[in-house]
Amino acid sequence: MNALRRLLAPSLLAPLAALLLASAAVSLTTSRFLDPQNLLNISLQVSIVSIMAIGSTMVILTGGIDLSPGSMVALLTMLMALFITQDQLPLALVIVLVILIGSALGAVNGALVAYGRIPSFIVTLATLSVFKGWAFLYNQGAPIFSVSPLLDPIFYGRVFGIPLPFIYVLVCFAVAYVLLNYTMAGRAIYAVGGNDSAARFSGINVRRTRMLAYTMAGATAGIASVLMAARLDSGSPNYGSGMELQAIGAAVIGGASLSGGYGNVIATLIGALTIVVVQNGLNLNAVPTSWQLITLGAIIAFAVGLDSWRVQIVGLVRHRFKRGPRPVGATVTDITAGQEPEVGKRQD
Repeated sequence: MNALRRLLAPSLLAPLAALLLASAAVSLTTSRFLDPQNLLNISLQVSIVSIMAIGSTMVILTGGIDLSPGSMVALLTMLMALFITQDQLPLALVIVLVILIGSALGAVNGALVAYGRIPSFIVTLATLSVFKGWAFLYNQGAPIFSVSPLLDPIFYGRVFGIPLPFIYVLVCFAVAYVLLNYTMAGRAIYAVGGNDSAARFSGINVRRTRMLAYTMAGATAGIASVLMAARLDSGSPNYGSGMELQAIGAAVIGGASLSGGYGNVIATLIGALTIVVVQNGLNLNAVPTSWQLITLGAIIAFAVGLDSWRVQIVGLVRHRFKRGPRPVGATVTDITAGQEPEVGKRQD
């Protein structure tokens, strides 16, 4: 019963309604949307963005923002390609190294924000440029193709007929859900985003908690980098461009508040699916890339607007249902003053 209540919670119903609405709209514009092969492509496309969005959600829950994961993907795919092609390192070791390096890059962001007291927007905007430039230092800025035949099964392999990226997503979101809802660290992340002063007085190490969130964001960017390199069997300094906006958009569409302290990681997955479904529909309808970018920006702006107006919207709805319809014979003054005049009585 508790699981059913959580599934039907407003924090999940609103993003789910947005996903169903987007799916219905796309299916009406093209018959190819519901084709099994297209649905499989959507499940593969959403895996990279959704895993990256886990880290973005954790950062947003602390009241921060991370603009650097896309550039991390560019850097980490290049490093992964170099580790395999030039250093001849085993693939398993390379995967571990990439995730660890991603975590370290995230920790750098977290240290500058938490201990350097620099606004997260400024820090991650700077590291976005640094990581991207760092990626161009390798191989004279040229992509590295045909990295390894062992990469292909990582992304396109199946277990009992189930695509591996689908399993990766389930595992990552299950771990994130448990971390955020059933551990002290997860509760601390929510507390810091809700009110960092109150969290500090409660004995929570606010700086360490913020650094943990950014480190987790770097780790998820590392996992996304592995999947990106495996999907395309290459590394490139141009990979990951715009993915940070998709990850942030997934979290916001999923209901995460940019002011911090409010959000649901499962709703983030629904938000990522919504973004991918919209992009897939635009691709199927041969919409130019320029309009795709405009559409994505408009969706994110609308979602952020809903977040900003949430208090006013909820207040209006509660006010309406609490007071009910206006009684016959009541004046505007009576209604605004909270009085309930006798029905039919003349108001002098």
